[in-house]
Amino acid sequence: MTVEERIAELRQVELVAALGDDRMRWLAEHAEDRVYEPGEVIFAEGELPTHFFFMLDGGVETTSRLGDGEEASVVSHRQYTFLGAISLLNGLPYPGTSRAARRTRAILITEDTFNDLIRDEAAVRRTVLQAFQPVFERWGQIQGQREKLAALGEMSAGLAHELNNPASAAGRAAHDLAEALAAVQAGIGRFAERGVSPETLATLATTAAKARAKAADAEELDALERSDRESEVGEVLEAHGVEDPWDLAADLVDAGVDRSCAESVAASVDREVAADALTWVAAGARAEGLARELSEATGRIATLVGAVKEYSYMDQAPSQDVDVNRGIKTTLTVLLHKLKKGDVRIVKELDPDLPQIHAYGSELNQVWTNLLDNAIDALDGDGTITIRTARGGDDAVLVEIADDGPGIPKEVQSRIFEPFFTTKDVGKGTGLGLDVAWRIVVQRHHGDIRLDSRPGETRFTVRLPMDGVNGSNGGSV
Repeated sequence: MTVEERIAELRQVELVAALGDDRMRWLAEHAEDRVYEPGEVIFAEGELPTHFFFMLDGGVETTSRLGDGEEASVVSHRQYTFLGAISLLNGLPYPGTSRAARRTRAILITEDTFNDLIRDEAAVRRTVLQAFQPVFERWGQIQGQREKLAALGEMSAGLAHELNNPASAAGRAAHDLAEALAAVQAGIGRFAERGVSPETLATLATTAAKARAKAADAEELDALERSDRESEVGEVLEAHGVEDPWDLAADLVDAGVDRSCAESVAASVDREVAADALTWVAAGARAEGLARELSEATGRIATLVGAVKEYSYMDQAPSQDVDVNRGIKTTLTVLLHKLKKGDVRIVKELDPDLPQIHAYGSELNQVWTNLLDNAIDALDGDGTITIRTARGGDDAVLVEIADDGPGIPKEVQSRIFEPFFTTKDVGKGTGLGLDVAWRIVVQRHHGDIRLDSRPGETRFTVRLPMDGVNGSNGGSV
């Protein structure tokens, strides 16, 4: 295509149709021609931008990948239009993949030429920004959905791991408890066979109960003290002919039985049944310990399930009176799997008198998730996250989430809430977490979110009006 032919084609593109003759000739001289066959990729998601595209005829479909690997259509481009501006304006990789839907002719200009055009031609600059506003919104919705799916997948995996531990412990405890109860029943049968009186059995039960009560008030034994007590109890068991005395000694010590208690058990019955009596007390102690273990494990499962229900505000209205402190605690429970990696310490300075606010509870939990997730990543397994809540005057509450990581470079802090902008390595962030947080706080709740960062301290401060969902404005931080 000659320069004159390019000029004629470019005059059909509304974006540059009004350029003067000299400027249009300059543009045509700095352009190149390209033809794309059906299905051919014009640019791919994740690639760095190199060109701006004037589409002359044919058709182009732009898609973006979702969290499950499927692609969603973002926009379709028809003839005499343009594409590629989003990434060039942001200096970020292409957020989607554009393919020729049919044979398509295009005129390309380089990034430098595009920047010169945008800088020198105000009308072109305004048109580009106006034309891409709905595309930005659509892309933001799709990428936001992708980030939610990715976060949900990671969170689900973490919760599955957290649930697996107590579930496995509960399973083991239930199995061992059945064996311990069987041993208790067998002991009673042996007592009956040997003619042990009900009064003697009552004495044994009383002795075991006193040991458990004593254990409840006793200080926890250190490893050396425990080892010494097990040795002492084991000697008593061995002296009375108990099988596997050292295994039973551990169970008795768990139940609070010491040497004197073991000797009193043995003394309360005839010598020929002393071994059965000590074995029976040990089995009962083990059963009680396993019951506690089972209760703790199922309680942990219930806590995690309850946290997920609270986190999502399941079965509740979209907006309601929200306890911000409770939402933060619930979010920490849901993120426990990430906090366990390395040595991340959490300091909570939560105002116990913080009033409730009328808000979208599940959305605020997404804000806390995004801010905490960023802080955890910034610490890279070692550091402290400090969470503070306080009154923000009479009409708002304040939430601060700070970490003592390396900080955010000053030259990029002004862009931190922009869509698609991220300081994380390629593949580790979509650049939408803070954009989502900003939109939830500012647009959905009429609040404010600010960043203050330097090496050793990065602090996000969120201000939420008491009734932000109904449009009241809490002012600025």
